Amino acid sequence: MRKKIYKWHRTLSLIISIPVILWACSGFMHPLMTNIRPRIATQMYEAPHIDSGQLQMALNRALAMNGIRSFNNIHIVQMGGQQFYQVLIDSAHQDIRYISTVSGRLLADGDRLYAQFLARRFLSGNGQNKTLPETEAASDQDCCIRAALNIRNSPGAKIIAVEKITGFKGAYKYINRLLPVYKVSFDRGDGIRIYVETAGSRFAYAVDDRRAAFDRFFGWFHTWEWMDALGTVKYFIMVLITGIALLTTLMGLYIFCITKTKKPGNPLLKARRNHRYTSLVASLFTLMFAFSGGFHALENGLSKKQLPSAFSPQFAASAIDLNVARLDSLTGHSGIGELSLCTINNHNYWQVQLCKKQQDMEQQADLMKSMEVHPAPLLYVDAENGQLLQDGDRLYAQYLAQAFHTERTGVIRSATLVTKFTDEYNFINKRLPVWKVSYNTKDHKRFYIETKTGVLAACIRDKDLVEGYSFALLHKHHFMDWGGKTTRDISTMFGAGMQIAMVVIGMVLYWRARKKKRVHPKSFPAGHDQK
Repeated sequence: MRKKIYKWHRTLSLIISIPVILWACSGFMHPLMTNIRPRIATQMYEAPHIDSGQLQMALNRALAMNGIRSFNNIHIVQMGGQQFYQVLIDSAHQDIRYISTVSGRLLADGDRLYAQFLARRFLSGNGQNKTLPETEAASDQDCCIRAALNIRNSPGAKIIAVEKITGFKGAYKYINRLLPVYKVSFDRGDGIRIYVETAGSRFAYAVDDRRAAFDRFFGWFHTWEWMDALGTVKYFIMVLITGIALLTTLMGLYIFCITKTKKPGNPLLKARRNHRYTSLVASLFTLMFAFSGGFHALENGLSKKQLPSAFSPQFAASAIDLNVARLDSLTGHSGIGELSLCTINNHNYWQVQLCKKQQDMEQQADLMKSMEVHPAPLLYVDAENGQLLQDGDRLYAQYLAQAFHTERTGVIRSATLVTKFTDEYNFINKRLPVWKVSYNTKDHKRFYIETKTGVLAACIRDKDLVEGYSFALLHKHHFMDWGGKTTRDISTMFGAGMQIAMVVIGMVLYWRARKKKRVHPKSFPAGHDQK
């Protein structure tokens, strides 16, 4: 039996050596990838105070002028020194139009212009939101033309391409979650591309040539994108290999326990001793990586990828009246930063976000580092009578949860505002702040809802936590969070490095044993040529 274990351990080790090396090398590089990122000014865009002086065209009149009878939502945005009604006509097809709040004219190619404005704002902090000094020629221009000229002639790197992305492809992968987005490419030496979501004025992703090379390396060697054509079969192959890795590791630990270490008297014994103790240290990380990686691959193979769901009510243009002065009077001295519509129990409300403090904006410039936001309050004002809805954000979150909870089982147990990423709701979900609405169902279903956009960011049950915590703690080493990101990265790189050392030393042992066996074929009993 012992001879068979020796033989199987050796054979299986050879089978998985290449996959383990690929995973370990790319895993070692992953913490470097997260730190070697394109430098941008900020990942957060905070809208300036709505300029009531530019609200010269009433909303309902502007909609009527452009033949808009109904829409899904509306915001007021500023770009190129001008202000516009951003009207989401059809959320399913992402038909977004921009109408001047001064003249009521439609801004041609408005969504692409706004994407350029946002991308430049995220990249350098300069989006030309302030009105440029007017020249004699500019004073005769329409406000839409001025905005377009200001955006296209903004200082900084030249924008060379703008592309609308409606699916995950190339550098923009499923992990980024947000769709649709615009890819804005800049004429810079690093070839930087900024991905932005115009409907939410949101940063999605930034990549330059160096980061793209790292991503391709990781995709080929860690997630095996070259096997994507196989579909879910790819994940089951990964599960098989990680299962073999677990079995091989357990065999190795058994061999370690039943054998004794000999003093190195020749290169073969030295290689055996090195492999023995390196593997003992590495085995803990092997078990962690193989189990969590296999579990994660199995979950990917069995479950379907789902995008965040959005709640998009239809508003009749004739029934909406916007009185910004009345809304502004409810904000005190903070001022209105963002404005949109929502529906709660078939009743329309203006959702008013107050302007943020400069200190809060600076603290969350890099969401990957801060992992939290400092949200400004959201007020809910009755669209008919102007009355303020008390605790409106919580009520809206619960209303949305009921709309997304199609099973209609259980009742809401609690609703909590989440302003930082956790092991349960982590960075891959992208959206903050969100409300965690929990139900008293058997599986303790909880919905994470972004009330600002009416989006269900995540739906989590107890069974989802097992795989999620396994991957976070055992694969990404979040058990080292007490020491910060640097400590966690060092732990991950050490574990991956030990896998590389174990395989390399094991291969050296194997080839030395084979070489000696060829020279002295009778010096090794069957099954004992490596140990």
